[in-house]
Amino acid sequence: MAEKRTFTVSEVNAYLKSLLAADPLLSDGLSLWVRGEVSNFKRHTSGHLYLSLKDETSSLRAVMFRGRAASLGFAPENGLRVLARGYVSVYERDGQYQLYVEELQPDGVGSLHLAYRQLLQRLQAEGLFDPARKRPLPRLPRRVGIVTSLSGAALRDMVRVSLRRFPGARLVLSPAQVQGAEAPPQIVGALEALWRLPDVDVIIVGRGGGSLEELWAFNDERVARAIAVSPVPVISAVGHETDYTIADFAADVRASTPSAAAELAWPDREQELRQLGSLQRRLKLALQGRLRRERERLFRLAGGPSLARWQRRLNPLRQQLDDLAHRLGKAAQHRVESQRGRFGAAAGRLEALSPLAVLARGYSICRKWPGGPVIRQAAEVQVGEMVAVTLAEGELVCSVQQAKLTGR
Repeated sequence: MAEKRTFTVSEVNAYLKSLLAADPLLSDGLSLWVRGEVSNFKRHTSGHLYLSLKDETSSLRAVMFRGRAASLGFAPENGLRVLARGYVSVYERDGQYQLYVEELQPDGVGSLHLAYRQLLQRLQAEGLFDPARKRPLPRLPRRVGIVTSLSGAALRDMVRVSLRRFPGARLVLSPAQVQGAEAPPQIVGALEALWRLPDVDVIIVGRGGGSLEELWAFNDERVARAIAVSPVPVISAVGHETDYTIADFAADVRASTPSAAAELAWPDREQELRQLGSLQRRLKLALQGRLRRERERLFRLAGGPSLARWQRRLNPLRQQLDDLAHRLGKAAQHRVESQRGRFGAAAGRLEALSPLAVLARGYSICRKWPGGPVIRQAAEVQVGEMVAVTLAEGELVCSVQQAKLTGR
């Protein structure tokens, strides 16, 4: 009789693990995809994700370790249908085989869209988008702050529209990256910098159009919360008219484009002057009507038999009324002309300080290429390094041939 061969539990589990490791399908973490519905989901304090994938008849245990889970753009939840890529092995301690997930994505919807929807629903439930929190824009702001890229077309569009609508417009730029991993903290920092400046009554935050990935910084929770707590009203101007970001919902006002944001921030100066002139004419007509009625009343009283003796006393008062009416009309006219002069002077000062005007005088802005910071000293670049030079018309990409240091 053959001798019985016995195994320990650990040996059996180790053997099963080796069998799975030798299977070309189950051990290939690149080609094995499993479709299923998430159940028994748990996020451990260690950052590991534990869950089961199930279909109509079966269930498969799965684990996604912290290093892989950190790159997820959405939050797994029970009932969500997903596609999981990984390999199958045995957890020897419990004798359980399970799927070790390397990649996880929603089944039927992109991870960015799902992350957008989940964050939108969560912030909406908090009341962050409540219309009661929205503030109206001031009719005539003292200064408008802008948070956008220094080199983007959006900045040029906003400056151009602002100066066209209100030549006396005062703008202050707080530059930030508007796409990439570093964009959200930079946008938050740029907003906070504007909060500390006096006389900033409106802030425009945004950028030009792009793909969902390029606009993703404005779907970041940090940016949305910074916009919501801003002490001054914020206009969100991200992308094109059809692009909606979470920043749009958190802002006090959404603009379809950066140019449209400048239209909302500044009134039309010519229209304001026409309205001021209309108010002046209405005031003048009202005063003339009041004076006419009072004069007629005075004539009636003066013509009465009991008041005939006051006629001589009333004549100087009539003359004084005419004089006051004339002086009031001249004062109103002077006021309008004074305000028009102030508008013109402010427009001239702003035009002189405009960054576009500075570039038009032959100056340029030099920064590291591509998309680097502004260069202020020759010591900041090396020979052979590429730099971008922004001119009044266009941009040059140059290679540094020599860097000369000059003393002050």
